[in-house]
Amino acid sequence: MESVNIEKLLEKYFEATTTAAEEKQLKEYFTQGDVAPHLEQYAPMFSYFSVAKEERSTRQVSLKTRRYIYQWVSVAAVAVIALGVFFGRDYQEQKEAEFAYLETRKALTLLAANLDRGTEKVAYLNEFEEAKQKIYKNN
Repeated sequence: MESVNIEKLLEKYFEATTTAAEEKQLKEYFTQGDVAPHLEQYAPMFSYFSVAKEERSTRQVSLKTRRYIYQWVSVAAVAVIALGVFFGRDYQEQKEAEFAYLETRKALTLLAANLDRGTEKVAYLNEFEEAKQKIYKNN
């Protein structure tokens, strides 16, 4: 009867739906030593969990090393940001200068085209003025 209950609890355990109390019941069953033969394969797993829970690390962690690493990481981050701002601004200024050059070139091209038309009209006026002078001199 108890093994049927334990089997159901194992099923729930492997589906990750057990409560803390049910897990405690499983741990107690498998660590007591009197385990049903067809469930013995799970005993080492639960006994390992009991032993592993008591393990503690004795390794010393140096906080100075971490602090030192964090300082250099922050310095590197500031350097990357500064370079990005410097070169980003330089790139932006270059783009603005290129845009200004293209706009000025368009304006000067338009001015040159209109100046050429104006020069042609002035040439006609000069011919008209010369003809007028000839007429007045002959009179």
